[in-house]
Amino acid sequence: MSTRPDNFTIVLFGAGGDLAARKLYPSIYQLFRWGHMPEAWRLIGVGRAGHDHQGFRKYVFDRVMELSPDAVDDRQHFEQFCERLFYVNAVLDQPEGYAALREEIRSSRGESGVCSNILFYLSTPPSLAPAIVGNLARAGLGGRSLDCTGWRKIVVEKPFGNDLSSSRELNRLLEEAFDERQIYRIDHYLGKEPVQNIMVFRFSNGMFEPLWNRQYIAQVQVTIAEEFGIRGRGAYYEEAGLLRDIVQNHGLQLLAAVAMEPPVALDPDAIRDEKAKVLRSIRLFDRDTAGQMAVLGQYEGYREERGVAPDSNVETFASLKFMVDNWRWSGVPFYMKAGKSLGRTVTEIVITFRCPPQNFYGERGAAACTPNQVILGIQPDETVAIRFGTKRPGEELVTDPVFMKFDYRESFAERGLTPYHRLLLDAMEGNQMNFIRRDSLERSWEIVDSIREALSGTLPEPYPQHSWGPDSAQRVYEG
Repeated sequence: MSTRPDNFTIVLFGAGGDLAARKLYPSIYQLFRWGHMPEAWRLIGVGRAGHDHQGFRKYVFDRVMELSPDAVDDRQHFEQFCERLFYVNAVLDQPEGYAALREEIRSSRGESGVCSNILFYLSTPPSLAPAIVGNLARAGLGGRSLDCTGWRKIVVEKPFGNDLSSSRELNRLLEEAFDERQIYRIDHYLGKEPVQNIMVFRFSNGMFEPLWNRQYIAQVQVTIAEEFGIRGRGAYYEEAGLLRDIVQNHGLQLLAAVAMEPPVALDPDAIRDEKAKVLRSIRLFDRDTAGQMAVLGQYEGYREERGVAPDSNVETFASLKFMVDNWRWSGVPFYMKAGKSLGRTVTEIVITFRCPPQNFYGERGAAACTPNQVILGIQPDETVAIRFGTKRPGEELVTDPVFMKFDYRESFAERGLTPYHRLLLDAMEGNQMNFIRRDSLERSWEIVDSIREALSGTLPEPYPQHSWGPDSAQRVYEG
């Protein structure tokens, strides 16, 4: 298990938000409960709720007990956790409150490392990020202007911009106050055990890695499907849409994990180098071919959702074909299907292998074989399955497809860390392996911007709720 991080202070912007209440406070408490936090640490919440320290502690206690009571296995220990919480009232996009934040941080100078080492966490709407970063720099709290020795790190929640241009501007502002090695762009998918297992599965098993290329693999399909709709996030979705919300981050990160080359070393820069190379190899979309490589859809009833325009043309579904133009993957299509209000909630990656040159064992008269597959289940089932052919009982030499399946929950008694446990701990310890680097981020936006530009003027096609998207989505697989 990882070592304890240095003594430090977490400064949480957006301390009264839903993400903080549902994910961050329970995760930080459990890390504290399990002994992963240092001897001296504290959390300073920043917001405009008007709390004093004691009022903030009561707020956190009440919210966690309301939303995540199962996370609290010892009420007395949870009360000890709450004693480490403090609050600073500030309007986040105005500079006045940051002087009070600086003084609150300095008030712990007597505790070794707590003043010196600071982890800023932006659990806020992305539009506030530039103002927060600028105000931190002006208050002398940025990573490039230290008024006491120690480290500074900043965690930024997605979305990181709205397109390539805004992403570059956000990165420019971040890097005025922080070095790239201090910036942690968080995508919770990268903290999931099955996602982290993709690289282990590929590079630690000699029976798969020699076959992981265009000679043996016919296609790869990434599915990120949710059976529910936008769940009241109409205002956000009207700005984002499915391409920005899912494809630009989760989808392309999964694709990169499957397609990357072996890293030269097991360190964050080497691994992120290989992911960046894959993203740079993805062919951009253009108007001439977009009709065969992309279909967008919108579920019926989306326009009636709260916060959605009655004539909205925002997409809630995408079926895409990516081509990775490098030596390993030339000619192999990477399909991606993602959407809201689909048939079921599932995230999985299916790697389909090429058939043998002749099929001796199919049904009489059949020419095609049932291809072998590796199926990597990300959620809700955390599994690895292998599909292969075996002889059907009886006199005829005919094969049937069967599955061998590994399940995390059944195979391991030890429960893994949740994504936020893992990523918080990585940020505290300074491990950037599972965070997105600037070059990968900007290339992802370049890819998504090319899709949007190539399809500009094309209306998303309607599809019934709890279906698998528009019927026309099939043409992506046939083109």
